Amino acid sequence: MLPVLFSLGRLNIYTYGVLVAAGVLLGFVVFERESRRLGIDRQRVSDLSFWAALSGFLGARLTFVLLHFGEYRGDPLRILKLWEGGLVLYGGLIPAVSVALLLMRHWDLPWRRVLDASSAGMALGFGLGRLGCFAAGCCYGRPTDLPWGVVFSDPRSLAPLGVRLHPTQLYEALFFLLAFLLIRRFRPEGRGFGFFGLLLSYSIFRFLNEFLRGDPRRIILGLSHNQWIMLGVLGFSLFMLSYLRNVEDPDIPQSGPA
Repeated sequence: MLPVLFSLGRLNIYTYGVLVAAGVLLGFVVFERESRRLGIDRQRVSDLSFWAALSGFLGARLTFVLLHFGEYRGDPLRILKLWEGGLVLYGGLIPAVSVALLLMRHWDLPWRRVLDASSAGMALGFGLGRLGCFAAGCCYGRPTDLPWGVVFSDPRSLAPLGVRLHPTQLYEALFFLLAFLLIRRFRPEGRGFGFFGLLLSYSIFRFLNEFLRGDPRRIILGLSHNQWIMLGVLGFSLFMLSYLRNVEDPDIPQSGPA
């Protein structure tokens, strides 16, 4: 829709990169504020954010490249062209959470509080990232006759041009915006329900939104590879929510001003 935000001579500033960077930055800010509210060490939060973001970014890019390997085989340098788009959300989330859990264990941090503190920032960051996808034209939807369908016309867009498509990127951005507002409204207390509730609701939403996606994807037994992964995330989230309900609650500090 708007792949290039503006140009400085021959240098193009891509909307996708700007929005992804803004999502990371604002997500960090919200994470730090929520961590302070839940009594988590500020320095550890900064260190954790850096390593989780780095591993998540690399994982998201690597997953995209592997899923679209044919597009990069003849031109490996395209892997470095991050401004064109090409990050897989769950491909980043899984390594980011894994690295974060290892560091939390190493630093003896209260993992349930940390995960809940991260949930609002994650929702905000992912929402802005999906707006970046919309600007770049990646992750586009199937053709539709619905009045809110969108038509991409910029030749630099990654979506098909001149065809009315489901704005699947905007559907997802709206989901994350609503999730962010709900998390901020109900303020998770550090028991882990906020984080795994977000994973559960996203896995259901993403499973359904996949039926509207029009970009290339692998189909396995009638479902896309993303849908199979979302079913796994759904099962894991249900298991963790059940587990958290049946274990003793951590020592939750009194909530202070955010």
